[in-house]
Amino acid sequence: MTDDTSGTLDEALERLHASGPEREGWLSNHAPMAVEALVRHGQGRTVHRWLDRYRDKLEEMPGGYARITEENWREALGDPRRLADWPAYFDRELADRPWRDVLAVWWPRLLPGIAGGATHPVIRVGHAVRTLLDAPGTTTAPRTAELAQALGYWAARHDPLPPLRQQPGPASGSAADALAAVEPVTDQSGGIRARLARLTAFPTWPPAPRPGRPTAPRPTNRTTTPDAPDAPDAPDAASTPDAADPPEQARRRLTELVRAATHRYATHGHGSPVMLVHAATAPNAVLRVLPALPRELWAPSLDAAWAASAAVTAVYAPPEPLPAGRLPSAAGVTPEEVFARAAAHGDEHAIKLTDTALDVVQHPDAMALAAALHACAMIDPAF
Repeated sequence: MTDDTSGTLDEALERLHASGPEREGWLSNHAPMAVEALVRHGQGRTVHRWLDRYRDKLEEMPGGYARITEENWREALGDPRRLADWPAYFDRELADRPWRDVLAVWWPRLLPGIAGGATHPVIRVGHAVRTLLDAPGTTTAPRTAELAQALGYWAARHDPLPPLRQQPGPASGSAADALAAVEPVTDQSGGIRARLARLTAFPTWPPAPRPGRPTAPRPTNRTTTPDAPDAPDAPDAASTPDAADPPEQARRRLTELVRAATHRYATHGHGSPVMLVHAATAPNAVLRVLPALPRELWAPSLDAAWAASAAVTAVYAPPEPLPAGRLPSAAGVTPEEVFARAAAHGDEHAIKLTDTALDVVQHPDAMALAAALHACAMIDPAF
């Protein structure tokens, strides 16, 4: 993170923690995620002004319903009446145990509900964990409290996808081709909860190993159920240096998925400029959390990230891609300049998509920058 010597992020989080995770009964509070991205990319001086303008989108934390304990947490999972109870539970847990230990216990419990809250809870967890990983020995109270808020939001909005059939994946085994193979739901009316309920099947990805080839074992907790033969894996799957290291292979595949989803936003984001942001930012949130998790959780994390990205793609994908000639040009524009444009634009989704695009462009990547510029062009500016 950019050196935050003024404590701007901690001040912003303290301002926000009196607010609830939602407004109007469903719409997510994006402010904690946006301010973290603004500070990280050198826009800390704009944070408090941004929050002042966002203030009308904040509501107070709702009242508590009932205390959550180790004995009754299962019945409270996915209950939005507990939007205040769950953060209080995680406040207590994080006061008693190191945050990594709490995360290691709760991450696998929450993963099946990754699409809950339109994926905003897992995205918020990704931003919170990123700040805690920046300086592990100097964790601040506001950043730990933000993790409690984020985990609590996820627990309250936990909502598994419907049972899904497996379809053959792409012959190439690539994430880009797998996203292209996702079939849009026929009825794309209504909000995301109604749309997700219409999902029936996903392509198989990541690819399964071919018999006799040394590659990663299949995770055992897939969202989908077998219905079709597995597609062959990518031609280089067994020859990559991490082929004998399943967790590292999962990390590499997840990195590939984030890049593919970001690129796809450039060409398909017009299907729903706001909602399709999450096809990239949700798997990137999972990627950001991996370093804080036990390695045995990396492969199931990849599985969940694919489910989230594919789900958002299926329920908002447009019928046709944007012609390449209509994409914004990123020629001669630096990543820093692209983020400055997103900050000036002010919309929280444009900021977060650009934040993810800049993760992708750690290597030269004009398409990722074009995706960020396209988000700013398609989404209405906040200011």
